[in-house]
Amino acid sequence: MKVEFLGGAREVGRSAVLLDDSLLLDFGMLTANPPQWPVGMRDVDPDAVVVSHGHLDHVGALPALLSGTSRPPIHWTPPTREFAMRLGRDTLKLHGGTPQCPFTETELRRMTQVSVEHGYDEPFTAAGYEVTFYNAGHIPGSAHVLIDDAGRRPTGSRTQSDDEGETRLLYTGDFHTDSQRLVSATTDRPDADVVICESTYSDVDHGPRAEVERRFADAVRETLYEGGTVVVPAFAIGRTQEMLLVCEAHDLPCYVDGMGKGLTRMLRNYPAFLRDPDAFGRAVGNARFVTGRDGQRKRIADDNTVIVTTSGMLSGGPAMTYVPEIRGHPKNRILFSGYQVEGTPGRELLETGSAEIDGRVMRVAARTERFDFSAHADHGGLRSFLDSYADARILVNHGDRCEAFAEELRADGYDASAPELGESVTV
Repeated sequence: MKVEFLGGAREVGRSAVLLDDSLLLDFGMLTANPPQWPVGMRDVDPDAVVVSHGHLDHVGALPALLSGTSRPPIHWTPPTREFAMRLGRDTLKLHGGTPQCPFTETELRRMTQVSVEHGYDEPFTAAGYEVTFYNAGHIPGSAHVLIDDAGRRPTGSRTQSDDEGETRLLYTGDFHTDSQRLVSATTDRPDADVVICESTYSDVDHGPRAEVERRFADAVRETLYEGGTVVVPAFAIGRTQEMLLVCEAHDLPCYVDGMGKGLTRMLRNYPAFLRDPDAFGRAVGNARFVTGRDGQRKRIADDNTVIVTTSGMLSGGPAMTYVPEIRGHPKNRILFSGYQVEGTPGRELLETGSAEIDGRVMRVAARTERFDFSAHADHGGLRSFLDSYADARILVNHGDRCEAFAEELRADGYDASAPELGESVTV
């Protein structure tokens, strides 16, 4: 089996892995200015696509595969399909008609024509491979992808043949080994000869989630007691819903705003992909959904409450209204719910106390703090997961320190490496 890394190798973003020039795993974008896309994107012509989950760095370039006459089927779980379509529409809204967007509305609509949905533990065939999804514990619908080439026949000019022997490859996608309120932890460990393993937090230990929640709830209660307002910047997919669940569990009043509103409502249609659908229903009931009409956001900013809103790194969304409104008083707080990438306004604000918000550099007197509600496995989680694959070949990807993590694994006896961007590996 030939494994070609078109993105996500020694980086976080634009994940894309091509097997035998035939089966494509993910096809994402790297958020930058300008955005970056998989290597040789316009020349990629797979027989089928399998998608691990619905985050922009894994699905952001998918519609570009459907230009011209190409119509490869796209296999995914139902929530992943929904996320991908909504992210595609958002990308068109922000960048449509510019060189920063490599697809059109027509190509986005074509994704509905080639969509094939699957649940967990339901084997299916894609490009001649047997494929199975397993819960990855990252966001609703996220999947480990097991690919088995046993019995696969060559297709056209493809080179794979039966006499090369069976290979079982596990593509982890993004995963978490601890349960979140939104989704349960990954527990499946299917047999595999090769594992392509993410490594986002290979040098981090998250700490107990219950303790993180307690500190977050204490900070919110203190702010509300003092008459302040709390803004919680959160990613629309996964993190917004997790924070609504945390607020409900700790009896904290909250509003929800931004792209996460529609996605929160949508997820009620997929209870099978939620850890506790009843708890999720209570969280939705506890949250007040912002309409944005008639200056509502400015009024809410003075409402002595919690506002969960996009964007998670202060790079757009309704946060551009709320932060300027609350920035002037230290009784208010901005509580980040996740990692802030270097160069983003959120990172700048945490480090300097000021940031460029909506084109203006603003000094922020409101208190700021970051809480680690990550949906990725940390160092201990990655190692515990890989304990089940001590005899497998490990290909480390999706991280800022892939080489270092691969070296650590080799020192402990693993057959591990970190392929470079554009590199092809035979397994």
